[in-house]
Amino acid sequence: MMSDDGPKPRRGGGRHADWRPRGPRRSGLLRNTSNLVDHIEAYNDATVVVALATPSKHIRILSVEDHPVFREGLAAILASQPDMALVAQASNAVEAMAEFRRHRPDITLMDLQLPGANGTDAVIAIRGEFPQARIVMLTTSDGDAEIQRAMRAGASGYILKSMPKSEMLRVIRAVHGGGRHVPPEVAARLAEHLGEEDLTTRELEVLRLIRDGYRNKQIADQLCIAETTVNFHIKNLVDKLGANDRTHAVTIALRRGLLQI
Repeated sequence: MMSDDGPKPRRGGGRHADWRPRGPRRSGLLRNTSNLVDHIEAYNDATVVVALATPSKHIRILSVEDHPVFREGLAAILASQPDMALVAQASNAVEAMAEFRRHRPDITLMDLQLPGANGTDAVIAIRGEFPQARIVMLTTSDGDAEIQRAMRAGASGYILKSMPKSEMLRVIRAVHGGGRHVPPEVAARLAEHLGEEDLTTRELEVLRLIRDGYRNKQIADQLCIAETTVNFHIKNLVDKLGANDRTHAVTIALRRGLLQI
């Protein structure tokens, strides 16, 4: 029977039971290990800082378009670009506002003609809350009145849907870089009407009723004004638009985007 008085064997037993280095060898190893850990931690910290400071390589895009086929085509085009990412889609101004709040995109492609509030109204709402928002109007219309209103609302660019794909992508990248863009043919249309006097709110109301087929007496009844006042407004708007008569004025207003069908 073994006595309990003698020295107890080391845990694990054998001459290799205590494998840890002693003296200078041990301290050197621990010192080097400690330095290595410090370097790893410093590297990781630096990596985190760089990752936070480096912007995403993708241009994050919100598409606002009510036409399903065009929306799908636009999504396919953006998906083919290595530096772009479609983060959300919307089909009206209310959805556009909600998606912008949720995703804060770098660029918003905004269709001008939307159900309910139009694209320019959506631009006004978004930039009212997010003044730095970069929004590019995407439309079939080259009417100068619509363009002027959109640009005054804070749009950074205007893309016609008839433009080549390469041009559209170039505009997106330019606006993302801080530029503004209006196609040459649209700029020419704007230049045609520089310095011209805008129609007043009342003149536009009269013009809309003419478009809808109302006669002067009926317009007066609708607006609760005298018929002579209606005649006065018609004379002014015909002169401002350079039209021959009230019917011609409607035609010009539709072409310029002052009226919609």
